[in-house]
Amino acid sequence: MLDEPIRNVMDGKKLLAATPDTPVHTVAARMTRRKVSAVIVAEGKRLVGIFTERDAVSRVIAKGRDPRTTALATVMTRNPETVEPGETLGYALLKMHEHGFRHLPVVENGEPIGIVSARKALDPDLEEFEAEAQRRRHIRRRAR
Repeated sequence: MLDEPIRNVMDGKKLLAATPDTPVHTVAARMTRRKVSAVIVAEGKRLVGIFTERDAVSRVIAKGRDPRTTALATVMTRNPETVEPGETLGYALLKMHEHGFRHLPVVENGEPIGIVSARKALDPDLEEFEAEAQRRRHIRRRAR
């Protein structure tokens, strides 16, 4: 899995983008509807930032800012680190670990095309864990 190219593991269909002047409240509502935890901030096709659930907590809520009037430009991470779709998931995870973040925009020819998240690396393990938990519940039910 760690040797897989990012293009094979990222979910480009879930890419959510907003402009820097979009209010945090509007973006948070979109993120909730789409069930994503990060949004690309772009001007035209140029990546200018990323906004995550962590940013909402630490830069908006914890600071007492009004999400209805606070623009993304004020609270986003500007000029985020990025990866190319041909890089490996292992490379992306190492980059996230070294810099202390959980989401990494994927860019191709300078344009954002997706986001890779640390959780993506855990998904196979989580699926295996859930399958094992279900198997054990079934065995306990049969033993009663």
